[in-house]
This record gives sequence, structure tokens and C-alpha cells, in this order.
Amino acid sequence: MDKNKFVLFAILLISFQFVKAQEQFSVFFESNKSVCTKTENLKLQNWIIANKEVKIIAIHGFTDEDGSTGYNDTLAKKRVDFINERINGKIKIREDFKTISFGENFKQLNDKSKNRKVIIFYLLPKDFSRENEILGITQIETKPIVEVVTELVPIEEEVMSFPENASLEDKINLSQKGTIIRLEEVNFHVNTFAIMPTSKKAIEELINVLKIYPDLRIEIQGHICCVDKDNRNLSGDRAKQVKRILVSEGIADDRIQTKGFGVSKPKFSIPEKSEFEAARNRRVEIMILDK
Repeated sequence: MDKNKFVLFAILLISFQFVKAQEQFSVFFESNKSVCTKTENLKLQNWIIANKEVKIIAIHGFTDEDGSTGYNDTLAKKRVDFINERINGKIKIREDFKTISFGENFKQLNDKSKNRKVIIFYLLPKDFSRENEILGITQIETKPIVEVVTELVPIEEEVMSFPENASLEDKINLSQKGTIIRLEEVNFHVNTFAIMPTSKKAIEELINVLKIYPDLRIEIQGHICCVDKDNRNLSGDRAKQVKRILVSEGIADDRIQTKGFGVSKPKFSIPEKSEFEAARNRRVEIMILDK
């Protein structure tokens, strides 16, 4: 085979928009509980007994909106761990199987009891031969990606006039190539590229959008504030740190580019007159390269 060509397995991680051929089973929990009731536990055990020949491909955990985001993220993970412990060793699990704890970050139903759940996604034996097709895993012969950023005309977020309170996914849907979108609440410890814990929700939202839209390619753009020059390329290091997190969560490296702009594109003149202006200059944005 030509050395300039290689085989890429593009794995679409399990999300809400599965191909219809896969099956799912839900276990529900009481409010603030990470252990299900005797009734739900019995339902789970009966499902395990009746489905020993299936293959599990993912387990997702959810909560209602009661409590803080951090609390719900932890609670969702505990629920996933609870279910995983009872299944482990009893049912075949896909090698690249992943658990995802969505917490409260999904479209909530009016009936809160339906939001407190864990969903097990699995394949029936009759579908094993079509496993890759069902999961969207395709064998693609690719060529090196051509740099396209310089060919794009940047479109600032303000020009797009996104609806008030639009989510990141909403903005992606309304965007075109070249659109720049600010990642709200992505913050770093002072003078470092260490991401603050308060950035978790925003980062997870970006990860989920990239998983839902496998053709989406972005450039992460870093900006800093309050100085005349970015001597240490801190803006670039911050953009690279965000990329490291995305790649560690299964996003393909070649879907993400990074660039640091330092203080060359401030929203407000430097020196800034207030913390608000400094925060607007000190930002992380993404540019849509392809979608």
C-alpha cells in the first residue's frame, strides 16, 4: 500500500442519535439515589438473565435538574457505575465501550421521574455481523488534510445574531464555515494554561457536539488580555490544552486545529477599563472549518 495512504477507523461514539438497529434498556432511580429500588433491581437482573447473548455498546447516566450541576454530574456517574458493576462479567461488552454521565445536561422531560435513569445500549446477536455499520464505523482511505483556515473569511459571532440563550449545538446548526463562536465559561488559572474546574460544563458541551456531528472540524482560538504582547504564547498553549482534553475523550486529532492570537484581536482596547472588558478579551473561541 502507498505509504501516503492509510486506513482510518472513524468511530462515532454513542450518542442520543443512534442508528435504529441498536436496542436499549432503561433503569430508573429515585431522587438523589445512586442505587435503584428493589423493583428496578429485579427488573435489571431479569433483563441480564434474558439477554446474556447480547453485546453492550454503551451505558449513559442521567439525573433530573434538582441540585447543582457538579452534584448531578457525580450522581449520574455513580448510577452508571452501579449498573456497570451488576453487568460486568455477565454480558459481552464492546472493546471500545464507554460510559457517559450526562447528569442534567440533556433535554429534560416534564416528568422528573423519567429523567433519573441509566440507559443500556446493546446489539442483538442477529445484528453482530452489521455491528460496524450500525455504529457508523467506516473504513476510509484518506489523504493528508489540506489547511483551509486561511481560505475562510472569519464571521464574528456578533454578526450571526444568534437567538438569546442559544446552546452551542444551536449555534453550530445556524453557522457556516468561518463562523467564530465564543466558548462561554472556559477559564484558566491566572498566567497558566491550567483549565479551571468551572469550565467542565462548557468543555463537555463541546465534546458532545463534536460526537453528535462527526463531520464537524474546528479551530480552537486562544486570546489573552491585560498585556501588550503574548511573549510566552499563552493563548496558543490554552487552545492546545482544550484540544488535549477533547482528544482524550475520543475526538479525532485531525478534526481540531489550534491557534493563539495573543492580544492581536481584542474586543476592547488595551489596557481594559474593567474586569468585564478584560474577560471579553481573555477568551477561547472556535472557528467552524467544516461541518
